[in-house]
Amino acid sequence: MGLHRKAETPGERGLPKPAADAIEVVSAGVVGDFNRYRTEILHGDPDSALLLMTTDNVAELRREGWPIRPGDFGENVAIDGVAYRALQPATTWRIGDVVAQVSRPCDPCTFLYLLPYVGEANGPRFLKTTLGRRGWYARVLRPGRIRVGDPVRPDDGAATR
Repeated sequence: MGLHRKAETPGERGLPKPAADAIEVVSAGVVGDFNRYRTEILHGDPDSALLLMTTDNVAELRREGWPIRPGDFGENVAIDGVAYRALQPATTWRIGDVVAQVSRPCDPCTFLYLLPYVGEANGPRFLKTTLGRRGWYARVLRPGRIRVGDPVRPDDGAATR
């Protein structure tokens, strides 16, 4: 599992997000992580608190020739051992101490052009390639801590009762 956060840096977007050994998650998202889009456009929408990705999706894009690295998509959590297609809206996941419910896909945007291997020349092709593959936004149902290596599993809802 990969964990990522990036503090607000004036004049910068949140890409890529550096790795972290652990993250603290509250209902608004990852403590110490600034997501300009979520803050400025979505006005802190709780359905966009976390951005989830799967490591199999990253590996697939790499096999297709894109040198994507963990954190490049701005994801907070890159999950091992879960198929990307398993993260569907309304599914609920226990990740470490956190319970999160997938709310919607994260659509690729032109901020991905800032990645060094994308740029203006490759941007349109990269956006088309990553459509439906950029990750999933999730709402935090139960805040807590996530550490690298914590288990990830579907949650039946018992954790939030």
